[in-house]
Amino acid sequence: MQENSVITRTIEVAGGVYAPGHVGELTQVVDFALVDAVLEETGTRERRLRLLPSRVVVYFVLALALFEDCSYREVWGKLVAGLEGLALVRPAVSSLSRARRRIGAAPLRRLFEVLAGPVAHRGQSGSLWRGLRIVAVDGTLLHTPDEPAIAWRYPKRAGDKLEFGYPLLRLVVLVECGTRAILAAAFGPESDGELTYVQRLLSVLDRTMLLLADAGFDGTEFARDVHATGAQFLVRSSARRIPTPARHLADCSYLARIGYGVLPVLLTVRIIEADITLTLADGTVRHEQWRLLTSLLDATRYPATELIALYHERWQAGTTYFSIKATMLDGRVLRSHSLDGIDQEVYALLTAYQALVRAAADTVFTRPGLDMDRISFTVLLTTAGDLVTTATGILPDPGPADLAGQLGTAVLHALLPAWRKPRVKARTRKNPTSKYGPNAGQHPQNAQTYTVHAEITFFENGLASRSRR
Repeated sequence: MQENSVITRTIEVAGGVYAPGHVGELTQVVDFALVDAVLEETGTRERRLRLLPSRVVVYFVLALALFEDCSYREVWGKLVAGLEGLALVRPAVSSLSRARRRIGAAPLRRLFEVLAGPVAHRGQSGSLWRGLRIVAVDGTLLHTPDEPAIAWRYPKRAGDKLEFGYPLLRLVVLVECGTRAILAAAFGPESDGELTYVQRLLSVLDRTMLLLADAGFDGTEFARDVHATGAQFLVRSSARRIPTPARHLADCSYLARIGYGVLPVLLTVRIIEADITLTLADGTVRHEQWRLLTSLLDATRYPATELIALYHERWQAGTTYFSIKATMLDGRVLRSHSLDGIDQEVYALLTAYQALVRAAADTVFTRPGLDMDRISFTVLLTTAGDLVTTATGILPDPGPADLAGQLGTAVLHALLPAWRKPRVKARTRKNPTSKYGPNAGQHPQNAQTYTVHAEITFFENGLASRSRR
C-alpha cells in the first residue's frame, strides 16, 4: 500500500467580507493600507459595509488585469479558490459590473500614480550611465470595443470612404531603462499625436535623468520643454531638420542652435551624425543614416560613440508595451464597454504591471550584480497568477522580511540567459489594419541576430529621408 502525504498550510487574509480582496503575494506591494488610503483620498470608500466593499472591488479589478483571458466569474473564482472554509459571497456578474461602476477609475488612477516611479538601485545594470538615470518615452495603440458609446471618443482609422479596424486608444509611457518601470503614463484618442500626450509626462523628469526618444519626438518645443525640467535628452532627428553647424567638435559631432522662428531664445544642442551598418545573420547588409540631437554638449565627458550605443536602449519602452499588450492582454481588445470602464481598465493594467516590476526589483536586490533583463516577465506574470489562486503570501510572514518571496524564488529559478545577442524584429505585416505598409523586401521576414558598426561623420548633403515602414 502506498503511503499518503498530507500537506497543511495556514492562509492569512483580511477578515469577513474583505477576505476575497487580495492579489496573492502582490498584495504586499499593493497592500490593504495603500488601497484604503487611495479610496479615502478619492472619496470612493463605501458609506455602509457592503458584501462587495470598495477595497475588494479594487483588488478584483487588478485581478482582471492579471487574468485578461478570464471572465468575471472565473476571476472571482480565482480570488476565493484558496479560501475554502470561509463563508464568502458568490456575486453575480451583474453585481461585479455595478461594483466596478461604483468605484470608477479614480482609485485605480491614483493607485498607479503612487506605485509609478523608478525602482533601480544605485549601480543597477542598464539603468544608469555616467551618473544619469536613463529613461525612454514612446507610444503605442490599444484596441477598444467597437461600440458607439466608445467609438465617439476613440475613433477608428478612416480612409477616404471607409472606416476600418477597432477604435484605437493611444498610450504614451515614460519608462526607466534597465528595469522597465513606468514613471508616468498618459492616454486618449489616437487622433491626438504622441507629442500631445508626452507634455503630461514631463513633470516627472528631473536633472538626474537622460531622456531617449525616437524621431517622432523631434520637436523644437519638446526639446525646449525637456531642457526646462533640468533633464538631458537624446533624440533621433528627422530629415526635416536641417541644422547649421556653429562649431565642430573633436569627435566629429558639432554644436548647433535650433528654434529659429519658433523659440524666443534659441536652444544650443549637439548633433551626432553617423553611418550605421547592420550585418544580419543571413549575410544581408543594411545601411542607415542616423542624426541624434542631445543636450549633452561636452564631447569629452559624453563620447559620441557611447551615445550612439546608448540610443538603442530606447527599445526598453517597446519591450514594456510587449509585456502589456502581448503577455498580459495577449493581443485582446480591452474588455470594458464604457469610457470610465476603459480608463479604469487601462490604469489597472498599468498598476498590475508596475506591481510586478516592483516585485522583480525587490528580487534582484537580493542578488547583487543580477541584471533585471534576465527576469522573465512571462514567468513573473504566471507565477503571480498562481499565487492569487492559492492565496499565498497575502500578508508578510512574521520575522525578517523576505524581499524575494515565492514569486521571486520562481523567477530566480527561470532566469533568462546572461547575454543575448541583439536581434532585429521581423517586419512581416500580419494585421490588415496595420499602419505599416507591406514588406517589400527591405526588412527581414524572420527575427535575426546582427552586428552593428557605426562611423561618426558629417552629412554635408544633409540627412536622407527614411523610407516609410
